[in-house]
Amino acid sequence: MEENENLEEKQEVEETVKGKDMVPKQDYEELEDRYKRILAEFENFKKRSSKEREGLYNSILSDVVEVILPVVDNLENAVKVETGDEEYKKGIELVLKQLKDVLASKGVEEIKTVGETFDPELHEAVSSIQDENLGEKEIAEEYRKGYKIGNRVIRHSMVVVAN
Repeated sequence: MEENENLEEKQEVEETVKGKDMVPKQDYEELEDRYKRILAEFENFKKRSSKEREGLYNSILSDVVEVILPVVDNLENAVKVETGDEEYKKGIELVLKQLKDVLASKGVEEIKTVGETFDPELHEAVSSIQDENLGEKEIAEEYRKGYKIGNRVIRHSMVVVAN
């Protein structure tokens, strides 16, 4: 019985194939071309979506980090203050180190300043001084640290520029 059913199905398939004309070469090439274009469009869509997601992630991360930076500044100032309780100072230093490690793990970097050449894209000049020992547009002092993620500046460094 199964043999008869299989034989009947086989005959139906053969009749269907024989009854239809082969797809002309031109139609096949047009379909292939459409397929390739749609596939390329889909690949471009995936790349564009990935870039948009990454950009959105970096934007959100920058916003969160920007709000946390004053806390980092205050912890750094707390470490600089002289105190009689060394254990308290060590605790502040550990919290500051932990916070900086978390920021570094997310790609946040401090912008280099003292001894570097002034770059308006990274630094904000708040004053200038004349100093023969320093080169032209060399940063002499840093008032506030700046931070960046990759090439994106989160906060510019406030600096004093020489000459």
